[in-house]
Order: sequence, then structure tokens, then C-alpha cells
Amino acid sequence: MKATRLAVTAATSTLSLLVAACGGAGNEPGGDRPGFPVTVTNCGVQVTFDAPPQRVVLLTSAAVPYLHALGVLDRVTARAGKYPREYYDSGTLAALDRIPLLTDKTDTTGHLQIAKEVVISQEPDLVLGEVDNLSRDTLSAVDIPLLEEPALCAETTATPSFADIPRQLETYGRVFGREAQAASAVDALTERMATIQASPTTAPGRTAAVLYPTVGGGSTYAYGSASMAHPQLEAAGFRNVFGDTPERVFEVTIEELLGRDPDVLILLHSDGDSAAVAQGLTGLPGAEQLTAVRNGNVMTQLFHFTEPPTPLSIDGLERIVRRFGSES
Repeated sequence: MKATRLAVTAATSTLSLLVAACGGAGNEPGGDRPGFPVTVTNCGVQVTFDAPPQRVVLLTSAAVPYLHALGVLDRVTARAGKYPREYYDSGTLAALDRIPLLTDKTDTTGHLQIAKEVVISQEPDLVLGEVDNLSRDTLSAVDIPLLEEPALCAETTATPSFADIPRQLETYGRVFGREAQAASAVDALTERMATIQASPTTAPGRTAAVLYPTVGGGSTYAYGSASMAHPQLEAAGFRNVFGDTPERVFEVTIEELLGRDPDVLILLHSDGDSAAVAQGLTGLPGAEQLTAVRNGNVMTQLFHFTEPPTPLSIDGLERIVRRFGSES
């Protein structure tokens, strides 16, 4: 329990420091901060903006809570992918409903399927999120900048943490000229983390794993120490049974799961029926022998409630603590 409180306290302290760092350079409410061009580093690449973006295309829902906090969702002119309504409050949902959806087609692992011509035809001045057939290089060839969530950068070696959330808020605040709004949002996140710190976490010594099952059969994936699942489990009081694996996500067999036998299983999915997601794991031969399955300690959670680090990761932490925090 002591280690858990120290982990959350460290995250909260970092958030507090970032509030101070963000608070110096302000702007009028609702206005754009002068001082462009602005250059930010994303996935090891410098991206320069001559002015705040006005035509944004979303290829992932991960950035939505950041844009909502900054008050710039009205600058999104098109979106693609899955936007489960469970993620958002009524105000965010109303803003999203006004944004045309290009496609929500994904493959079985949740990856967006969209033609590059469809995105380019929107004439965006910023694309958020990178997909397999629409890379940064493809877009830069037609002078369209792209930003990816740092934890999802292909070559990243950084270990994600809750401290990444205010950093990314600050980055978006600079890009959109909304530093003051970013500082206020970081302040609110600091209060939320302090509330979680004061909440009862799970009993010491319990173990857990975060998995991504394939609905309808197929591979099962686990999240290691290079994923946001790892600090999220630690903050909830669990030991990640795959914490000794220095990868973000990797395929696992039912035999390996049985060998590590976590007390709790958290199953991630992009959208759809949570019961089918659970069946994707519990229906595997031998899964009934898992301690978490026998004891009914299997929780499904939408993907962005865990990864990448965003305000939704804090929502996901709160959900885990509510589900397992009072258990002995």
C-alpha cells in the first residue's frame, strides 16, 4: 500500500510542478496566443505551425479530451475511427456529433481502415493520429502536419506515466495558442489525482494483467512495462504480472497466462459488446483455470481508458479503483 501511495504522490507532484510551468504565459480566454510560428517535437520530428490550426482531422479519439479541455473541438472539420459514447460527457458528445464522420471501419485489432485520398481531400492544416497507410511522411509530402500521441510513436523508448498527460496538454496548448486553458486543465487533473490518492486501493500483493483479446478467436495480447497499463495498475495497487517485459504490447498464450495466473484481468477493447470481449478470453481452452476467471475478477474496459496517456487514463484508473479498491 505504501508503494502505491508513493507512486500516485509522485505523479501528483509532477502535475503540480507542471501547473506552475504552464501558468506563466497566458492568453485572453477564447483567444489565440500571439507568438507563432510554434515548433514542437513529436515522435522525434520537429513540427512547425505558422498559425493555430483551424482545419483539424482526427484519425484517433485519443486527442478528444485534450481538445475539449482547450476549447478547440470546433476546429475539427472531420473525424474517422471509433468514438464510443462512454468516453465523453454530454458537452463533448454534442461537439463530436457536429463533426462529420469519414469512416469508422477498423480491423479486428482496432486499427483504422481509411484511404489516404479521403483524408487529404479534407485539406486539413493538422492531422491527429497516424494510421498504417497514412504516415507522417505521406502527409508531409503534401504539406500537411501530423501529430501522434507520444506514447504511440513507433520508435519511442520512453516509459509512459501519468506525468505525460499534463505535458501533452501543454504541447497542445502551444500548438493551438491556448496556454492559459492548458494550465487550468492541468490544475483540474492535479485535483483529480489527489482524490484518487486519498481513495482506498486494492489489498497489497494482488496481481493483475491487462490484455487485448481478439473477439471471435485469434491472438491475445498483453501489456508490459512500456505501456500505460503498467503505471495504471501500479497506481491502483496491483503488481503487473507482465511488468518484467520491457515491451508495450505483445502476443501471449493461454499457457503463459496460466503460468503467471494474475488475481485480476482487465480486458481492453476498441468498441462493441463487452460480453463478447470477455468471451474472447474466457472462451479460450483452459481459461477457466485462471484465478481471475474462477473468482469473477475480470473487468472489460475501453482501450483509451488505459492507453495512451490522456485524461481518459485517469478515468480508467478511477474505474479500476472503484471496481477493486474495496476488495480484500
